[in-house]
Amino acid sequence: MTHLKEGDNAPEFTGLNQDEKEIKLSDFKGKKIILYFYPKDNTPGCTAESCNLNENYDDLAKKGFEVIGVSPDKISSHQKFIAKYNLAFNLIADTEKEILNAYGAWGEKKLYGKTYMGVLRTTFVISEDGIIEKIFHKVKTKDHTNQILSEMDLQ
Repeated sequence: MTHLKEGDNAPEFTGLNQDEKEIKLSDFKGKKIILYFYPKDNTPGCTAESCNLNENYDDLAKKGFEVIGVSPDKISSHQKFIAKYNLAFNLIADTEKEILNAYGAWGEKKLYGKTYMGVLRTTFVISEDGIIEKIFHKVKTKDHTNQILSEMDLQ
C-alpha cells in the first residue's frame, strides 16, 4: 500500500469519468484539486459527502478548486448518481482500483470483527503544481467542505 504524505508529489492518474471521457491529473495543472475517494455511489455517507461538496461547488470553484470523486463503481453507476443529485463535478470509475491503490485509498478494513478489503475514505488537496497539500483520513461527510476550508485556512 502506498503511504503518501503531505508535501509529496501527487501520483499521476488516468481514468474514465461519467461521460467515458479520459481524465488525467495533469489536465488540471494550474488548478487546485480536491480529490476524494469514497466507497460507493448512493450510500448514506458517500451521498452526504458528495452532496456537501456539490452544494459548495461554486464557492470552491471561486477559490480555485476543481473537485474530482473516485470510487470503484462503474460508469453507469456514476451517471445515475450524478443525475439523481445533479452533481457538478467529475466522478472517475476506478473499477480496476489503480488510482485507489496509487493513493493508498484501497486497503484493509474491519467491520463486526471481519477483515476485508475496501475503499478507505480519504481526501487529498493537491496544489496547482501537483503537490499534496493536505490529506484527510477522518472525513466529516456531512460537513466536508468546511472541514477542508478550515484546515486549509481558506474560510
